[in-house]
Amino acid sequence: MSRSAPTASRKRCGWAGDDPLMVAYHDDEWGVPSHDDRHLFEMLILEGAQAGLSWTTILRKRQGYREAFDDFDVDRVARYTPARVERLLANPAIVRNRAKVESAVLNARAVRAIRDELGSLGRYLWSFSGGQPIVNRWNDYREAPTTSAESDAMSKALKARGCKFVGSTICYAFMQATGMVDDHQRDCWRRAKA
Repeated sequence: MSRSAPTASRKRCGWAGDDPLMVAYHDDEWGVPSHDDRHLFEMLILEGAQAGLSWTTILRKRQGYREAFDDFDVDRVARYTPARVERLLANPAIVRNRAKVESAVLNARAVRAIRDELGSLGRYLWSFSGGQPIVNRWNDYREAPTTSAESDAMSKALKARGCKFVGSTICYAFMQATGMVDDHQRDCWRRAKA
């Protein structure tokens, strides 16, 4: 059962709104520290896919992404051929943007190299937050920045390793989503539990 079940009286970050999909994402996932390499790869790809779109759009397509990208198995995605990319571009269950689809394959190859070199994607990515969540204290979610020194460093490092769609804004959103940054607003019920 979702932690978001009895939700009517809970105060949430304003961005969650009242869409059940967004509420569940806010209550059950956003800001929860994740060290799982598969989940981190998934969120890196989804945050890149979201560029220029709403997060709601990506959440609605998330299952389609999981099916299209072999449940975000890095080794499998890293082996995708140009023919596989063409098939993905015909799949209405994902965002059919060539640059974003091709970046998922490039990023999988870079993530595989990071994992092979350092043992864990999680260890590598969490190093940018010092291995612990960065906890901010915003009264309103709109006070949170869109980038930080840490997301700048992550973006630069990932780009140097050949990743695409990993600008600092995307990296900051990724850090929020995976709990490297806790930007739940002060009065959000989730703040102390993330």
